[in-house]
Amino acid sequence: MAPRAYWKGTLKLSLVSCPVALYPATTAAEKTRFHMINRETGNRLKQQMVDSETGDVVESGRKGRGYELRKGKYVEIEPEELEAVQIESNHTIDIESFVPSDEIDQRYLNHPYYIAPDGKAAVDAFAVIRDAMKDQDRVALAKIVLTNREHIIAIEPLGKGLLGTTLRFPYELRDEDQFFDGIKSPKITKDMVELAGHILRTKAAHFDPSKFKDEYETALKALVKRKASGKTIELPERDERPSNVVSLMDALKQSLKGRGGKKTAAKSHARRATGRQRAAKKTPRSTARQRKAG
Repeated sequence: MAPRAYWKGTLKLSLVSCPVALYPATTAAEKTRFHMINRETGNRLKQQMVDSETGDVVESGRKGRGYELRKGKYVEIEPEELEAVQIESNHTIDIESFVPSDEIDQRYLNHPYYIAPDGKAAVDAFAVIRDAMKDQDRVALAKIVLTNREHIIAIEPLGKGLLGTTLRFPYELRDEDQFFDGIKSPKITKDMVELAGHILRTKAAHFDPSKFKDEYETALKALVKRKASGKTIELPERDERPSNVVSLMDALKQSLKGRGGKKTAAKSHARRATGRQRAAKKTPRSTARQRKAG
């Protein structure tokens, strides 16, 4: 069964346009989910809205929306008042500009969507826009209205189709300075950086999401299956936390030794580092001997 489109409209590049459909590129359907139940009856529980002061259950007809002006003080906004600021969707993705992909800060990326031509008549125009973007190696920026809110969407070629990713607005991002300003700048020796760099090289790989395994999800499914079959769930013993490593250099060296086949490279690097240290120590003695011989 073909997936249902999340949004349908028109993709426009100047005077070139074509009908398109958007499909969510992600899904949480396979994730294990739990419901709240009554332990005594085994029945599922339902949530109710309760007045925070009186404790009374509030029926749907008495519920409204309010914006908190200050602690405990709200201004109520009526549904028809919200309609005054809601943006009418013209069901058009009008490309406004093209930017180099490496200029898009990864923090702005939000929700991804697959964009496909909607109907056979749209294929030619869709292919022209897609292939032109491939040639230019740029990402299109456009506006789109989804669920009554306007979004910026970044569009780029993906296989035979397009990938559209909604972007966050600047006000949605936190300033990194408030988290990074307190980080100290310790003095790190060159040998430590070289050892860490060697560890990085031994772990070099290519991005392959097929290797990502959600071990918790797998264990969760196994637990549910075991419990449903009436088997006892045995709690594992908690491992003691390892003590803090005192020497950073020792930790780096131990990391290299733990690579098995990489021990030779680690020893070689250690010998080079030791050799440099010995050479530095021997230099004054050699100079002294030369002066004595002269």
